[in-house]
Amino acid sequence: MKVNVIGGEMSPQEIDEYIAYVGKKYPGRQLRQLDLLIDGEFVDIRTYFKDTDFQHAYRSADYLVNDMDKLNDAKQKEFSEKQRHGVGEDE
Repeated sequence: MKVNVIGGEMSPQEIDEYIAYVGKKYPGRQLRQLDLLIDGEFVDIRTYFKDTDFQHAYRSADYLVNDMDKLNDAKQKEFSEKQRHGVGEDE
């Protein structure tokens, strides 16, 4: 992860505190870059996150699941017999 301190200087401990703050504010997201903009007594934070991988989600009874094993046998059969529509495929 890249950290940029702009407009002044900051100790490694202060930088670590800002990294921890962002980690608590955005749990589950991975930081790619952090810009800390010093403006007098204030610090503005710009966060840049890594892209997240898309997980396929299955809609079942008005809720989403990302694992077919969580569905009962009837729902699994329904999904296996369902017609698939390709995205961006020539027909």
